[in-house]
Amino acid sequence: MSSRPKQTYEANQNETPAPNPNQNPNQNPNQNQNVDQALNAIQQLGTVGVPQVQESNIHCITIIGQIEGHMILPPQNKTTKYEHIIPQLVAAEQNNKIEGILIILNTVGGDVEAGLAIAEMISSMSKPAVTLVLGGGHSIGVPIAVSGNVSFIAETATMTIHPIRMNGLVIGVAQSFEYLEKMQERVTRFVVAHSNVSEETFRTLMLKTGELTRDIGTTIIGSEAVQHGLIDRVGGIGEALQELKQLIAMSKGEVH
Repeated sequence: MSSRPKQTYEANQNETPAPNPNQNPNQNPNQNQNVDQALNAIQQLGTVGVPQVQESNIHCITIIGQIEGHMILPPQNKTTKYEHIIPQLVAAEQNNKIEGILIILNTVGGDVEAGLAIAEMISSMSKPAVTLVLGGGHSIGVPIAVSGNVSFIAETATMTIHPIRMNGLVIGVAQSFEYLEKMQERVTRFVVAHSNVSEETFRTLMLKTGELTRDIGTTIIGSEAVQHGLIDRVGGIGEALQELKQLIAMSKGEVH
C-alpha cells in the first residue's frame, strides 16, 4: 500500500500543468512581472517607475526631521537617529569605492550632543564632503550644515540660530547656567571654525530679540546665510553635486 501513493505522486510530477485560461499564451512571463512591478510602484509611490541609481562614487546621507540622541522620541516624530548616521560615515570612510559624501539636510534640530557628534565626524573625514540645506537646517542642524568642505543652501531654505535649551528637570543654581554656557560655547566654536561667520556676528544672530515669537534668535533665509558667512553658496542639488565632483577630482590630483 505504501507504493501506490508514491506512484501517484510521480505520475502527477510528470503531468504538464493545465494552461491558465486568463493568461495570453503569446505573452512573455517577464512582461507580466514588469507589469506587476509598475502597478506596485503606482500604488506605493504614485509613479510608473523610480529612476535606478547606477553604482556611484558618491554616498548620499539625508538628515531629516528631528535629530534623535540619547532619548527615544515619540513614534509619530520623523527622526534621524545618530546611531544610524555614524556607522554610515565610518563605512563611507573605509570604502575605497566611495570618493565623496553628500549631506542633505531638512531638519528642525534636536539633541545637541548627537548633532555635534555627526558634525565632528563629517568635518574630520579624509574624503570630500558637501552639505546642502533644503527646507531647513535649524538649531543644531547649523553645525552639521557647515561641517563639510563646501556648504550650499537652497534659495528658499531657512536656518534658525538660537541658544541651546534644556528640557526635563532643571536645578535653579549657578552650575546649571555654567553648564548651558559651556554647551553653547561648544556649538559656537564649531560653527565659527568651520564657516566664514565671525563669532560676534553669530552671537548677535543667536541672541537677537523680537524676531522669534517664543524664543530669542534669528531666522535667515537662503542668500542671507551666505551674506553672514554662515553658508558658502546658494544652490541646489545640481550645484552641490558638481562641486563635490570637482573636489573629488582635486583630491585625486586631476584638477590643478
